[in-house]
Amino acid sequence: MNVTLVDTQNREHVRKFLDLPFSIYRNIPQWVPPLRIDARKQLDRRRNPFFEHSEAVFLLAEDSNQQPVGRLCVMNNKRYNDLKGARTGFFYLFDSVDDRRVSQALFDSGLSWAREQGLNRIVGPKGFVATDGLGMLIEGFEHRPAFGIPYNPAYYPALVEAAGFRRLRDLVSGYVDRSAQVPDRIFSIARMVAKRKGLDVVGLTKRSELRKIAPEIKTLYNRVLGGFEDNVPLSDAELDSIVNQMIWFADPKLIKVARKEGELIGFVFGFPDISAALQRTGGRLFPFGWIDLLLELRRTRWVNLNGGGIVEEHQGMGGTAILLSEIARSLLDSQYQYADLVQIREENDRMLREIRQFGIEFYKTHRMYEQAL
Repeated sequence: MNVTLVDTQNREHVRKFLDLPFSIYRNIPQWVPPLRIDARKQLDRRRNPFFEHSEAVFLLAEDSNQQPVGRLCVMNNKRYNDLKGARTGFFYLFDSVDDRRVSQALFDSGLSWAREQGLNRIVGPKGFVATDGLGMLIEGFEHRPAFGIPYNPAYYPALVEAAGFRRLRDLVSGYVDRSAQVPDRIFSIARMVAKRKGLDVVGLTKRSELRKIAPEIKTLYNRVLGGFEDNVPLSDAELDSIVNQMIWFADPKLIKVARKEGELIGFVFGFPDISAALQRTGGRLFPFGWIDLLLELRRTRWVNLNGGGIVEEHQGMGGTAILLSEIARSLLDSQYQYADLVQIREENDRMLREIRQFGIEFYKTHRMYEQAL
């Protein structure tokens, strides 16, 4: 077995790195391949905004027959470390056959690179930006993942832990069936709290409205998510990339924003789930995959609530419940049957308390790991 550094300018190297998951997951029906165009962009140092300020290494493990058997990305997010006064690295895009020799060799190489970068801690799985999805699945393997949320075989956590990583935190995901009866009093309370707190919840109807408030969304996104321990405010280029993806995938009817005295203080984004189409097309947009994806946006029964929050100074005042009550109203007037609320941090007690009243069943858990270097 040999672990090599992927030359991101070498098309064959990139192809092997990107194709490996299709081999590992070929007999796992729940797995959803990424959009190939997005996966390729992550390795493109000219197109991925991350490389404007930071560094990453991509590693590929091959067996004696030069067949790929594992891969790993390790990042030095200099923007994060400068703002946090830290020396933390992150790992991402880990895939491996069920062989500890492979995973150990990958992590040995990746951690060695991290030490050379002057880093003293590594956390993951965590992607280039907050919307890449976090953690490693440890519960809920029987379910298909929401679009953009990590999925992995059940043996992955054991490989990571055998390489010296320990639990950092868990994130939970839940779903609600719209046939579940949300008590009318929840809606009444939400209206009463909104009036008392001076909150105005606005729903959108057109993508042009989302484009119009995009500058406010970018500012709020950094205020809400940039303050978490493992996040930092995103650059303009990173935010532009995220907002453009939101505009492409989002259902305007499932975007709710909260204002107080005219200032945007909270949001929830709903995205039609296109996972089934990605499974059918293998993540390809061309030549005809994009047609399938567009059709799936209209016919899917699942919606992902992925991306949302309330600025810290307004948390605990019912804002999350108010936003979710408006989402619930929109679901009742749509074709969607199920809503998947993805990746809520276990320490976010306020949000968890507010959403449990909507009958959400938590059925997936992802785990973040850390290791001192």
